[in-house]
Amino acid sequence: MIDAPVTGAWRPGDPPGRRKFASLFGRGRDRPGGLDLEAGGHLSEVTVAYETWGKLNASTSNAVLVLHALSGDSHVSGPVEPGHPSPGWWGPLVGPGAPIDTNRFFVVCPNVLGGCQGTTGPSSWASDGKPYGSRFPVVTVKDQVVVERALASELGIDTWYGVAGGSMGGMRSIQWAVDFPANIERAVVVATGAAASAEQIALCWLQNQAIRLDPDFRDGDYYDAARGPVAGLAIARGIGHLSYRSEVELQRRFGNKSQDHEAPLHKGRYAVASYLEHHGEKMTGRFDANSYLVLSEAMNHYDLGRGYGGAREALSRVRAQVTIAGIVSDRLYPLRLQWELAELLGCADDVQVIDSIVGHDAFLVEHQAMGRVIREAFD
Repeated sequence: MIDAPVTGAWRPGDPPGRRKFASLFGRGRDRPGGLDLEAGGHLSEVTVAYETWGKLNASTSNAVLVLHALSGDSHVSGPVEPGHPSPGWWGPLVGPGAPIDTNRFFVVCPNVLGGCQGTTGPSSWASDGKPYGSRFPVVTVKDQVVVERALASELGIDTWYGVAGGSMGGMRSIQWAVDFPANIERAVVVATGAAASAEQIALCWLQNQAIRLDPDFRDGDYYDAARGPVAGLAIARGIGHLSYRSEVELQRRFGNKSQDHEAPLHKGRYAVASYLEHHGEKMTGRFDANSYLVLSEAMNHYDLGRGYGGAREALSRVRAQVTIAGIVSDRLYPLRLQWELAELLGCADDVQVIDSIVGHDAFLVEHQAMGRVIREAFD
């Protein structure tokens, strides 16, 4: 067995950084039989990697759950360090005096089920001592929230003061409010809707096909190979990143300029192509291709109404104070989806609109605007 995967997943023996680990299902736990999944699969054991900031008060009433998007992880705040090649993805929003004030709140950020940064996922070792690979079952947003609920119990937290996230993190935030209405007081739901749309599913399918058609994919069992599907993962990330930004922003930044002194007429690159290539290469160094597939498909399966008789019926269960925010230039999760979610929830006049040309990724880069949304929701 190799010591580390070929496409950027965390494995035992790697530097843990700030990560803590909780074994939530399996031998010796509250659910010794493991975790039954919504689609019919089963995991005999589940470990969750998570990070915390601040201090839990005696009444456990100041706990805030922050949920990452597809390519994020538990490192929501903090510098580059061993085990974390990138600074915290919401660093300006989480810390002393920040909108999510760690002088006031006990902040928890877990790595999602199916991920590759310490939580059980396809690159994790199964009970036979080999990586799951192609054997890893289908997981859904509901499954991910069940695991996060188990983590809350492990930490002694019955009710979250607030839950916040964007994109896939936003899906889990509103799923929390639906599935566990008594255990959440506030939810900040950014850049998502009530169910996956046709275009979102199509874009995920194209990305996943790029990975699956890479000759080094080996049907998902590439962990003992010298090379994994890094080319396919890089292309998938490029397609995804294109959908995360806006046409206006790309035009302003790059236009039809060449990259440095390269000549596109003579097989050189355009600047925008170099930009997408750069993000694809970064992804292969920090993320596992199988996790990219598992999490993309979990987003495709996202549907608040499944099992409740429709989205309106599901949202009628919500007791939390919900803040919904969307981005003017988001072409992946356009504003109409946030208005639709608000209408289904009964707060159709209360969507917080972030005016930015960045596109979907504005929830990660427009820190002042996101800070205002969160402060209002949490104060």
